[in-house]
Amino acid sequence: MDRSDRLVLFDIDGTLLRRSGPAHRQALERAVERVTGTAVSIDGIPVAGMLDRDILLEMMARAGVRGRTAEGLLEEAGRAAQNIFVRNCPDLSRKVCPGVRPLLRALQRLGAPCGLVTGNLERIAWTKMRRAGLREFFSVGAFSGDGPTRGALIRLAIERARGAGLIRPGAETIYVGDHPNDVKAAREAGVRIVAVGTGVVSGADLLARAPDRYVEDLRALRARDLLA
Repeated sequence: MDRSDRLVLFDIDGTLLRRSGPAHRQALERAVERVTGTAVSIDGIPVAGMLDRDILLEMMARAGVRGRTAEGLLEEAGRAAQNIFVRNCPDLSRKVCPGVRPLLRALQRLGAPCGLVTGNLERIAWTKMRRAGLREFFSVGAFSGDGPTRGALIRLAIERARGAGLIRPGAETIYVGDHPNDVKAAREAGVRIVAVGTGVVSGADLLARAPDRYVEDLRALRARDLLA
């Protein structure tokens, strides 16, 4: 396959999918209960834009487990959460955001590789893509547990795409996300950011972060314009 001079990375929750049900939340809660012995709720944690690892650590703190002890349990908790989610994830085909499928098909026709950069744990992310019918469009990704920040995940996804021979050296990267943390991460990684208003954050709040482009949903984004 010819290497591309463009790489398009996508967030998942609020960008590709929305209102995808309680399975993810329940998997994290049950995983924390399993490793700490204490049932805790995710309620009140501002999960939008957070990495799963940080959500798990916050819930473990609520269960009275902190510091090095929590860090030592993080891998086990993440593994448990992924196992629980894979078993319980529902059909997500009706949860795909407007415009996602046409945009991904157009990018595929143009030969632009697409990847995921998400706060989801890896198996949770890929399971969501399979259950939504979107798995075929993504060749690479970086996930919670792969790095400490979303900006670091963007850089890692680019490295993985380059290592897989998907993109040329110096290829431009575009990140598509729905949260101010996505804008911040793109700035940290030095890539273009398209903000989309299908998440929980208002368009006004996203525009205040000065993304390179803002669209209400992905129906307004043409593949050729995105790659221009």
